[in-house]
Amino acid sequence: MILKCIAVDDEPLALGLICSFIEQTPFLQLVGKYNSAAEALQNLHELKPDTLFLDVQMPDLSGMELARILSKTTSSPAIIFTTAFNHFALEGYKVNALDYLLKPFNYEEFLGAANKALSLKELKEAFRTSKDTEGHSHCLFLKSEYQLVKVQYKDILYIEGLKDYAKVYLNTGEKPILSLISLKSLEQKLPSQQFIRVHRSYIIRLDKIKSVTRNTVQIGDKYITVGDQYKEAFNNFLSRWM
Repeated sequence: MILKCIAVDDEPLALGLICSFIEQTPFLQLVGKYNSAAEALQNLHELKPDTLFLDVQMPDLSGMELARILSKTTSSPAIIFTTAFNHFALEGYKVNALDYLLKPFNYEEFLGAANKALSLKELKEAFRTSKDTEGHSHCLFLKSEYQLVKVQYKDILYIEGLKDYAKVYLNTGEKPILSLISLKSLEQKLPSQQFIRVHRSYIIRLDKIKSVTRNTVQIGDKYITVGDQYKEAFNNFLSRWM
């Protein structure tokens, strides 16, 4: 598998180093190099890179601003920030950056980030092939701690919304997965025949329900209140099974 890469850095020496690292890595292909984020943005649609090695501080359009623009698109490349300033790490996480290379970095560090990008593409390919003959998927991928985690629908008990994050509780005994995604966005990704939102802070998997009272539903050992605005939809579901 080959990853198409673009390098963006306004420092010629830094740009040259990144390009040389890309060229000596067998599974990477350099398809573009730019000293301006604005110029790179103009060519992204045509080049369709898998990975973007992106400096943060640049004139006109910064790397972080470019990342925010790309985070709103459906086909954003994996972003690996390259910067001399470590205080951008938190911002990088908020725009779903895959990794963060602090200058000066060596080839071993670069290769570690590149391998993450390769794993990400392999996971995406696995997701495409994980669909059944009718095109239905059985899993989703969640960004958690700078990696993409595959989660089977059947393993989800319930999901708790925490402001901009979602905490996914599993029946596998593994610790919950915390991902930077809103509950609303996650609700739109989940199949409605398997999951239902019962509270502004909770989504449950329907076949994991153990018991139901007037205002609560039990999932495992957890009792979740059914919010007023969700009662009608939840009761409609229950009526089909009573």
